[in-house]
Amino acid sequence: MGRANAGKTTILQRVCNTTDQPEIFDGKGNKVRHHVKLHGAHVKLLQRGYHNIEDELVFKSSPRFVFHDSCGFEAGSEAEFDEMKKFVTDQAKVTKLEGRIHAIWYCIPLNESHRMVMAAERKFFNECDSGHVPVIVLLTKADTLNLDAVQELMRRGLTVDDAMKEAPEVEKQLQNGCLEKIKGWLNELKFPPRSYLMLTGMEQESADCEELLKCTANALTEEGLQGLLISSQQANLGLCMEFALMK
Repeated sequence: MGRANAGKTTILQRVCNTTDQPEIFDGKGNKVRHHVKLHGAHVKLLQRGYHNIEDELVFKSSPRFVFHDSCGFEAGSEAEFDEMKKFVTDQAKVTKLEGRIHAIWYCIPLNESHRMVMAAERKFFNECDSGHVPVIVLLTKADTLNLDAVQELMRRGLTVDDAMKEAPEVEKQLQNGCLEKIKGWLNELKFPPRSYLMLTGMEQESADCEELLKCTANALTEEGLQGLLISSQQANLGLCMEFALMK
Protein backbone atom coordinates (compact mmCIF):
# COMPACT_ATOMS: atom_id res chain seq x y z
CA MET A 1 0.00 0.00 0.00
CA GLY A 2 0.96 3.61 -0.35
CA ARG A 3 0.48 6.61 -2.55
CA ALA A 4 1.42 6.70 -6.23
CA ASN A 5 5.17 6.78 -6.98
CA ALA A 6 6.09 5.59 -3.49
CA GLY A 7 8.35 2.90 -4.97
CA LYS A 8 6.02 -0.07 -4.39
CA THR A 9 6.74 -1.85 -7.68
CA THR A 10 10.48 -1.37 -7.27
CA ILE A 11 10.41 -3.01 -3.84
CA LEU A 12 8.48 -6.02 -5.15
CA GLN A 13 10.93 -6.42 -8.01
CA ARG A 14 13.92 -6.28 -5.66
CA VAL A 15 12.38 -8.80 -3.25
CA CYS A 16 11.73 -11.14 -6.16
CA ASN A 17 15.15 -10.43 -7.72
CA THR A 18 13.76 -9.43 -11.11
CA THR A 19 13.21 -6.49 -13.42
CA ASP A 20 10.19 -8.11 -15.05
CA GLN A 21 6.62 -7.02 -14.57
CA PRO A 22 4.30 -9.29 -12.57
CA GLU A 23 1.69 -11.58 -14.00
CA ILE A 24 -1.78 -10.74 -12.70
CA PHE A 25 -4.46 -13.24 -11.69
CA ASP A 26 -7.91 -12.92 -10.26
CA GLY A 27 -8.81 -14.60 -7.00
CA LYS A 28 -9.72 -17.83 -8.81
CA GLY A 29 -6.33 -18.23 -10.47
CA ASN A 30 -7.39 -16.96 -13.89
CA LYS A 31 -4.89 -14.72 -15.64
CA VAL A 32 -6.10 -11.15 -16.00
CA ARG A 33 -5.25 -9.97 -19.48
CA HIS A 34 -4.19 -6.41 -18.91
CA HIS A 35 -1.93 -4.67 -21.40
CA VAL A 36 1.36 -3.96 -19.68
CA LYS A 37 4.12 -1.47 -20.33
CA LEU A 38 7.22 -1.27 -18.19
CA HIS A 39 8.63 2.23 -17.76
CA GLY A 40 11.89 2.15 -15.83
CA ALA A 41 11.10 0.43 -12.56
CA HIS A 42 7.36 1.12 -12.71
CA VAL A 43 4.68 -1.08 -14.16
CA LYS A 44 1.96 0.88 -15.89
CA LEU A 45 -1.14 -0.81 -17.17
CA LEU A 46 -3.20 0.72 -19.91
CA GLN A 47 -6.41 -0.99 -18.96
CA ARG A 48 -8.44 0.06 -15.96
CA GLY A 49 -8.68 -2.32 -13.03
CA TYR A 50 -4.99 -2.93 -12.30
CA HIS A 51 -5.46 -1.63 -8.79
CA ASN A 52 -8.23 -4.06 -7.98
CA ILE A 53 -6.88 -5.12 -4.61
CA GLU A 54 -8.28 -8.64 -5.02
CA ASP A 55 -6.04 -9.26 -8.04
CA GLU A 56 -2.92 -11.33 -7.30
CA LEU A 57 0.48 -10.15 -8.56
CA VAL A 58 3.02 -12.93 -9.07
CA PHE A 59 6.56 -12.68 -10.44
CA LYS A 60 7.87 -15.67 -12.38
CA SER A 61 11.18 -15.44 -10.53
CA SER A 62 9.46 -15.92 -7.14
CA PRO A 63 6.15 -17.71 -7.66
CA ARG A 64 5.79 -18.45 -3.94
CA PHE A 65 5.08 -14.79 -3.25
CA VAL A 66 1.59 -13.46 -3.93
CA PHE A 67 1.15 -9.70 -3.71
CA HIS A 68 -1.89 -7.44 -3.68
CA ASP A 69 -1.68 -3.77 -4.58
CA SER A 70 -4.03 -1.11 -3.27
CA CYS A 71 -3.94 2.31 -4.84
CA GLY A 72 -6.28 5.22 -5.32
CA PHE A 73 -7.74 5.89 -1.89
CA GLU A 74 -5.05 8.50 -1.24
CA ALA A 75 -6.78 10.60 -3.88
CA GLY A 76 -9.77 10.94 -1.58
CA SER A 77 -12.08 8.24 -2.97
CA GLU A 78 -14.23 6.80 -0.19
CA ALA A 79 -15.21 3.87 -2.41
CA GLU A 80 -11.55 2.91 -3.00
CA PHE A 81 -10.81 3.14 0.71
CA ASP A 82 -13.86 1.12 1.71
CA GLU A 83 -12.95 -1.58 -0.83
CA MET A 84 -9.41 -1.79 0.55
CA LYS A 85 -10.63 -1.83 4.16
CA LYS A 86 -13.09 -4.65 3.49
CA PHE A 87 -10.43 -6.70 1.71
CA VAL A 88 -7.93 -6.29 4.57
CA THR A 89 -10.40 -7.08 7.35
CA ASP A 90 -11.95 -10.02 5.49
CA GLN A 91 -8.69 -11.62 4.37
CA ALA A 92 -7.11 -11.20 7.78
CA LYS A 93 -9.80 -13.49 9.22
CA VAL A 94 -9.58 -16.27 6.62
CA THR A 95 -8.70 -19.55 8.30
CA LYS A 96 -7.03 -21.24 5.34
CA LEU A 97 -3.39 -20.21 5.06
CA GLU A 98 -3.39 -19.76 1.28
CA GLY A 99 -6.40 -17.46 1.38
CA ARG A 100 -5.14 -15.16 4.10
CA ILE A 101 -3.00 -12.05 3.87
CA HIS A 102 0.02 -12.39 6.13
CA ALA A 103 1.68 -8.97 6.20
CA ILE A 104 1.08 -5.46 4.91
CA TRP A 105 3.82 -3.15 3.68
CA TYR A 106 2.72 0.48 3.78
CA CYS A 107 5.12 2.69 1.79
CA ILE A 108 5.75 6.31 2.76
CA PRO A 109 8.22 8.13 0.48
CA LEU A 110 10.71 10.60 1.97
CA ASN A 111 11.22 12.55 -1.25
CA GLU A 112 8.25 14.65 -0.12
CA SER A 113 9.42 15.26 3.43
CA HIS A 114 7.03 18.20 3.80
CA ARG A 115 4.04 15.84 3.53
CA MET A 116 5.18 12.49 4.85
CA VAL A 117 1.95 11.72 6.69
CA MET A 118 -1.18 12.93 4.96
CA ALA A 119 -4.91 12.33 5.36
CA ALA A 120 -4.67 8.91 3.67
CA GLU A 121 -2.15 7.61 6.22
CA ARG A 122 -4.12 9.02 9.16
CA LYS A 123 -7.33 7.51 7.80
CA PHE A 124 -5.76 4.08 7.29
CA PHE A 125 -4.13 3.84 10.71
CA ASN A 126 -7.21 5.23 12.45
CA GLU A 127 -9.86 3.14 10.73
CA CYS A 128 -8.34 -0.05 9.28
CA ASP A 129 -8.03 -2.84 11.84
CA SER A 130 -5.81 -5.53 10.30
CA GLY A 131 -6.19 -7.80 13.31
CA HIS A 132 -3.22 -10.15 13.72
CA VAL A 133 -1.79 -9.14 10.33
CA PRO A 134 1.23 -6.90 10.98
CA VAL A 135 1.51 -3.58 9.17
CA ILE A 136 5.10 -2.53 8.48
CA VAL A 137 5.78 1.04 7.39
CA LEU A 138 8.51 1.21 4.76
CA LEU A 139 10.17 4.60 4.43
CA THR A 140 11.07 4.64 0.76
CA LYS A 141 13.23 6.93 -1.36
CA ALA A 142 15.29 7.82 1.71
CA ASP A 143 18.29 8.40 -0.56
CA THR A 144 16.71 11.61 -1.84
CA LEU A 145 17.57 13.25 1.48
CA ASN A 146 21.20 13.33 0.35
CA LEU A 147 20.49 16.49 -1.66
CA ASP A 148 18.81 18.06 1.37
CA ALA A 149 21.93 17.23 3.39
CA VAL A 150 24.24 18.86 0.81
CA GLN A 151 22.09 21.99 0.70
CA GLU A 152 22.01 22.17 4.50
CA LEU A 153 25.81 21.96 4.69
CA MET A 154 26.22 24.61 2.01
CA ARG A 155 23.95 26.90 4.00
CA ARG A 156 26.41 26.40 6.86
CA GLY A 157 29.17 27.74 4.63
CA LEU A 158 30.78 24.59 3.22
CA THR A 159 31.90 24.36 -0.38
CA VAL A 160 30.10 21.96 -2.70
CA ASP A 161 32.96 19.43 -2.52
CA ASP A 162 33.15 19.56 1.27
CA ALA A 163 29.37 19.40 1.57
CA MET A 164 29.25 16.25 -0.56
CA LYS A 165 31.92 14.63 1.62
CA GLU A 166 30.08 15.47 4.84
CA ALA A 167 26.60 14.75 3.43
CA PRO A 168 26.24 11.05 4.41
CA GLU A 169 26.35 11.81 8.14
CA VAL A 170 23.84 14.66 7.87
CA GLU A 171 21.69 12.55 5.54
CA LYS A 172 21.51 9.86 8.23
CA GLN A 173 20.46 12.49 10.76
CA LEU A 174 17.71 13.71 8.45
CA GLN A 175 16.50 10.15 7.86
CA ASN A 176 16.35 9.48 11.59
CA GLY A 177 14.50 12.75 12.10
CA CYS A 178 11.90 11.75 9.52
CA LEU A 179 11.53 8.33 11.13
CA GLU A 180 10.95 9.82 14.59
CA LYS A 181 8.38 12.29 13.25
CA ILE A 182 6.45 9.55 11.45
CA LYS A 183 6.57 7.31 14.51
CA GLY A 184 5.31 10.17 16.65
CA TRP A 185 2.36 10.79 14.34
CA LEU A 186 1.33 7.20 13.59
CA ASN A 187 1.89 5.67 17.02
CA GLU A 188 -0.77 8.00 18.42
CA LEU A 189 -3.44 6.63 16.07
CA LYS A 190 -5.91 3.82 16.82
CA PHE A 191 -4.21 1.06 14.82
CA PRO A 192 -0.50 1.94 14.67
CA PRO A 193 1.98 -0.08 12.58
CA ARG A 194 3.85 -3.02 14.08
CA SER A 195 7.24 -1.79 12.88
CA TYR A 196 9.13 0.67 10.70
CA LEU A 197 11.99 0.20 8.25
CA MET A 198 14.12 2.69 6.34
CA LEU A 199 14.87 1.54 2.78
CA THR A 200 17.82 2.86 0.79
CA GLY A 201 19.39 1.88 -2.51
CA MET A 202 16.22 0.29 -3.88
CA GLU A 203 16.78 1.85 -7.31
CA GLN A 204 19.80 -0.41 -7.76
CA GLU A 205 18.99 -3.77 -9.31
CA SER A 206 21.40 -5.44 -6.89
CA ALA A 207 19.66 -3.95 -3.84
CA ASP A 208 19.70 -6.19 -0.77
CA CYS A 209 16.26 -6.90 0.72
CA GLU A 210 17.50 -8.99 3.62
CA GLU A 211 16.58 -6.37 6.26
CA LEU A 212 13.09 -6.09 4.80
CA LEU A 213 12.60 -9.86 4.99
CA LYS A 214 14.02 -10.02 8.52
CA CYS A 215 11.77 -7.19 9.67
CA THR A 216 8.73 -8.85 8.11
CA ALA A 217 9.55 -12.28 9.55
CA ASN A 218 10.05 -10.80 13.02
CA ALA A 219 6.71 -9.00 12.77
CA LEU A 220 4.83 -12.20 12.01
CA THR A 221 3.17 -13.67 15.09
CA GLU A 222 3.12 -17.27 13.87
CA GLU A 223 6.38 -19.22 13.75
CA GLY A 224 5.09 -21.26 10.80
CA LEU A 225 4.59 -18.13 8.75
CA GLN A 226 8.11 -16.99 9.57
CA GLY A 227 9.40 -20.27 8.22
CA LEU A 228 7.36 -19.98 5.05
CA LEU A 229 8.59 -16.46 4.38
CA ILE A 230 12.23 -17.34 4.93
CA SER A 231 12.06 -20.64 3.01
CA SER A 232 10.65 -18.79 0.00
CA GLN A 233 14.04 -17.07 -0.26
CA GLN A 234 15.73 -20.19 -1.59
CA ALA A 235 18.72 -18.28 -2.94
CA ASN A 236 19.45 -16.57 0.39
CA LEU A 237 21.07 -19.45 2.27
CA GLY A 238 22.49 -17.15 4.93
CA LEU A 239 19.07 -15.79 5.85
CA CYS A 240 17.59 -19.30 6.02
CA MET A 241 20.42 -20.45 8.28
CA GLU A 242 20.13 -17.43 10.56
CA PHE A 243 16.44 -18.02 11.25
CA ALA A 244 17.00 -21.76 11.62
CA LEU A 245 19.60 -21.09 14.34
CA MET A 246 17.32 -18.56 16.05
CA LYS A 247 14.65 -21.25 16.36
